[in-house]
Amino acid sequence: MLDIRFRCSSLGRLMTEPKTKAEGILSVGAKTYIRELAQQSIFSVDFEFSSKETRKGTEVEGDSIALLNEVRGLSLVKNTERKTNDWITGECDLYDAERRRGHDLKSSWSLSTFPAWPIDGEDKGYDWQMRGYMWLWDADEWEINYALVDTPDELIGYEPIALHVVSHIPAHHRLTTISLKRDKVLEDRMAERCAAAREYWHEVVRNFEQLHPEPSFA
Repeated sequence: MLDIRFRCSSLGRLMTEPKTKAEGILSVGAKTYIRELAQQSIFSVDFEFSSKETRKGTEVEGDSIALLNEVRGLSLVKNTERKTNDWITGECDLYDAERRRGHDLKSSWSLSTFPAWPIDGEDKGYDWQMRGYMWLWDADEWEINYALVDTPDELIGYEPIALHVVSHIPAHHRLTTISLKRDKVLEDRMAERCAAAREYWHEVVRNFEQLHPEPSFA
């Protein structure tokens, strides 16, 4: 059985802290998520689904990259390389090799969901995702960039147009950035958690086979 490697985007779910000592190194929520991953593997199905928010993120990615480049004076292009180490795998949005700095883009759904202040965009799940990218790309720093760009007409629906047509707002008002520095101690913690998660993943896959044996009528 191949060893599972965890996506950077899933690290936040694995790194939730157990609420009691009885839970061990993996929290109840982390174990639930690992069982979901095992079920997806067993049945060869991906549970992820598209929503209007994720569709916008995909469709306006180029606009969000252009906004970042304009505001920050950069000329970055979309990364297409996937990296993998012993524990995790990921394909980041943008990487600036000269500055050893990566950028992740989060395209906000609307003006009302755009975090105008960094404190409103803090998300531990995103933090761990960025730390995974720093680990894979051997980067010194990674940024979470919340970008506010126009929503495609077909996605707006019945919401007020003013929340979605935003290109008249100055570009520098439509980008909020959170910066993270690399921390090797936290990378060691991620490796430890991923090792425990992998062990639990193998355990639940074996358990599934035991609970669902092939019928024998001999």
